[in-house]
Parts: sequence; C-alpha cells; structure tokens
Amino acid sequence: MIHPLLGTRFSPTKFDPAGRVDDQALELLLEAARWAPSAGNSQPWGFLAARPGEPAHDQVAPHLARSSARWALDAGLLVVTLTRRWVDEPGIAYSEFADYDLGQAVAHLTVQAQALDLAVHQFRAFDLDGLTAELRPGPGWEIVSMLAVGRAADGPSLARERRSVADLTTAPFLP
Repeated sequence: MIHPLLGTRFSPTKFDPAGRVDDQALELLLEAARWAPSAGNSQPWGFLAARPGEPAHDQVAPHLARSSARWALDAGLLVVTLTRRWVDEPGIAYSEFADYDLGQAVAHLTVQAQALDLAVHQFRAFDLDGLTAELRPGPGWEIVSMLAVGRAADGPSLARERRSVADLTTAPFLP
C-alpha cells in the first residue's frame, strides 16, 4: 500500500490565509529538501522563502500571474525555487542533472509538508523575467518555479484521476 503521506497529497486551489508557516516548520521543510539525493552530492538547488508580511514576500507577490495570485497569495509561504546551471562562466555546467535534482529536493519538501499537515502547490504562472530582474540571482543561478505552502482551505477534487501503474510502465510515449 502506498504511504498515506503520498496517497493523501494534493495541490490545493485555496489556502487558509490564517494558516501561517512558522520558523520551525520552515526550517523542517528546508532541512527535508537538503536531505534529497543529488548527482555527486552537488545539491544544485536554492530556495527563497517568502512569508506574508516579510520583505521577500513583497518582492515576489507582484510577479504572480493573476491566475496564481487568486489562490497563492493566501498561502502561508511562497517559495521561489532556483537551480545552479553553471559555475565560473556560462558553458561550464555545474551539474547536468540540476533540474532533476531540484525536483528531488522539492519532492522531499512536499512530503515533509504533508507530515506537518501542510499542503504544497507547485506552479510556474509568474513573470519569470520580472522576478529574475527583481531578485537578481547570483551568477549561474536560475529561477525555475514557485511553491505555495500552507494550510489547505479545500480538499482534493473528486474528479482527481491519476494514470495507472500500467500506463506508466507500458511506455506509450516510446516509438
């Protein structure tokens, strides 16, 4: 049987605006991400945590697309995810698996959030160029996605369906 932390996970479309993410929860979320495996232990990920009322939130929030802002601004935490693409100079890859490794770290953070009775909704509906100009990531770092984390104010959709294991193993995507 699949673990309940995985089986009950869903991406809320509404967050409880009173559902704050305190310092201890934030530390546990980031620690879970830190423990994710990565190629050569390179850990090519970074996170900018932005809670309502904090300066980072004021920097991030204006760059959300209207479609995301409707629900993400009520989350207790917005997280900007970054990956390290190159080191020293463009063209010298830091890790060719950086995006994959970032995904592992986000998955670990997501499972930890479930364990803390928090929900995570990953999204990309934001102004990437504007947010990059606002945050000015260091050389070699690029913003990839965002996460909204908090207390869900809605439940999983009754129509929620997932592909079956058979669909995942029959390789319909291969020629």
